[in-house]
Amino acid sequence: MNGFERIPLSGAPSDALDSFKLTRYLRSAAPDLFFSPGYNAPLGSPCPFVFCVHDLNHVVLKENSSALKRAYYRFVMKPALHRARIVLTVSEFARSSICEWAGLSSARVLNVGNGVSEAFLPSTDLQSEPPYFLYVGNHKPHKNFDRLVEAFAMSGLSQDYVLKSTGLGNPALMRKIDGFGLTHRVWFTGEVTDQALARLYQGATALVLVSLYEGFGLPLLEAMSCGTPVITSNVASMPEVVGPAAVQVDPYDIEAVSGAMIRVAGDRNLRLRLRNLGIERARLYSWDSTALRIEEALSGCA
Repeated sequence: MNGFERIPLSGAPSDALDSFKLTRYLRSAAPDLFFSPGYNAPLGSPCPFVFCVHDLNHVVLKENSSALKRAYYRFVMKPALHRARIVLTVSEFARSSICEWAGLSSARVLNVGNGVSEAFLPSTDLQSEPPYFLYVGNHKPHKNFDRLVEAFAMSGLSQDYVLKSTGLGNPALMRKIDGFGLTHRVWFTGEVTDQALARLYQGATALVLVSLYEGFGLPLLEAMSCGTPVITSNVASMPEVVGPAAVQVDPYDIEAVSGAMIRVAGDRNLRLRLRNLGIERARLYSWDSTALRIEEALSGCA
């Protein structure tokens, strides 16, 4: 960004001492303005600063959190939200959640959105055998992958389809999959590059992301950009991101998730309509637009 300098800091953002190290550095460097694109905020106010809070995952979802992370949100992040010149986030859902949790005026929090990599483009030449539904993400409880597996089993589609997931299955998850008789019908890809992930999207019958909570849900945008039909949740940020370009379901309703998978698998016209709507919807998001919003916000604080 013009007029801004990238500063090297030692240590990882997840380091428990990161805020102390950051504060010490800023007190010595005394920049005119500090911007952190992540959750990391200095203690006190050694200089004017702006930071980005993508969601309140560790506040809302206790099962995903640790005592240390909850303490960070309460004793470091919440006070920092009030001291920051402005706070950036990625969706209107996240913006309203942050304002409500921290007691902030909506004018103090700016939604800059997200973008999608140029690696994620439509393709019409991929033929998959067997056909598959795709899940992209980790397997933490709020991602709701257990219910997705159960919905896949309930649908009866496993006779012809497989369910592919990025990452690796943990022992508890593998036992559940085995219990549904799906050991050979749920496939894990391990880690994949953006290029390999784009191919996974392009070949899928649909992305199924029925998470219980997302601050944005980047796989939704990547899938739509690839022209992949999307089935997603009707809660949190997900309806905001997909608009009319996806089938939305109650993520707690296994029968509804199963029914959506059956419907999309069996209706070619629906898949084509979702493909066209998704590509159009994805055009509303770009990293250039996000960068411009961030630059304008920082310029207004300098």
